[in-house]
Amino acid sequence: MSNLAWIFVSTLLVNNFTLVMFLGLCSFFGVTAKVETAWRLGLANTFVLILTALSAWVLNTFVLARTPFLRTIAFIVVIASVVQILEMALKKYLPVLFRQLGIYLPLITTNCAILGLALFQTSRSYTLIEGLVFALGAGFGLTLALSLMASIRERIELTDVPAVARRMGLVLVIASCLSMAFMGFAGMGSAE
Repeated sequence: MSNLAWIFVSTLLVNNFTLVMFLGLCSFFGVTAKVETAWRLGLANTFVLILTALSAWVLNTFVLARTPFLRTIAFIVVIASVVQILEMALKKYLPVLFRQLGIYLPLITTNCAILGLALFQTSRSYTLIEGLVFALGAGFGLTLALSLMASIRERIELTDVPAVARRMGLVLVIASCLSMAFMGFAGMGSAE
């Protein structure tokens, strides 16, 4: 059980896909203008990450054991299929969210954090449960990063910031500060 807790906390904080490994930055910078939208995209990414972890484990265990050279292609096909299903479901059942996420919803397909999860899970030889906990930690970590950035950006809109610094320059400075803060978690658990 402690191994599962360490996988979750490590992926959530210490090895956060967005703020430490710099995966999934497209949506990190694109959808973080409002907390509500960032939170929803984070949950959509979490859903795709969990289904990808499950699919990657099934593929690695039963299909790709003898043909590892097809692994990346198989992962890409699975990710594209899962995102397409998610997109159709959101369009039918949650059209407002579908419009809010806009172009960033289909871009989940090309989100390197999703493919990175499948490849990391494979290289670390995670079991099904470990892979699902890994996906949950990665998804919550991505949601946390998106929500933190969106909340800071919303706050900046209400403050007196010089016009020169209002755009992407300030966002990059904020992202670098968040990244350094999360990289500080790397020392957790180490003895001096």
